Amino acid sequence: MLNTNNTVLVVIDVQGKLAQLMYQKEELFTNLAKIIQGVQVLEIPIIWTEQVPEKLGPTLPELIDLLTPIAAPMAKSSFSCYGHPPFVAALNSLDRKQVLLTGIETHVCVYQTALDLLEAGYEVQIVTDAVSSRTQANKLVGLERMKEAGASLTSTEMALFELLQVAEGPQFKQIARIVK
Repeated sequence: MLNTNNTVLVVIDVQGKLAQLMYQKEELFTNLAKIIQGVQVLEIPIIWTEQVPEKLGPTLPELIDLLTPIAAPMAKSSFSCYGHPPFVAALNSLDRKQVLLTGIETHVCVYQTALDLLEAGYEVQIVTDAVSSRTQANKLVGLERMKEAGASLTSTEMALFELLQVAEGPQFKQIARIVK
């Protein structure tokens, strides 16, 4: 089960024109905003990446507004975030072993990151309604392959309520407002 003291959210490459081509993009963008806001309420760290930003452009403006108070994006050229040494260093510095993966594309960067994290001994959960690919088929095959490799599948609400654990207090009220 996810634990607020052992979890980190990773937001992968939700950038520019590519993000606009994603399958069910509006649902994707809505759920990304919800999971980012929710983990902020729970004080869970976030690492976010951009794939070759000079070519693909910056992270979507609506997500930048949520993410920039936390840290700057981590530019990378490797498909796997774990193939980028500064990402590995940032993740190691947090000393957390549960990773929630979100972003694009499910069958490329999210998939390769998940496999590398699993191989490195992390518990990986894919937030299925906060990942996407340009086609539904590629999203589905990416999710299937990650599950076969040992990643768990979750959803935005499932992850947030699992982290919350109780239906009381100010954090619950904030999370309930976010997921509505």
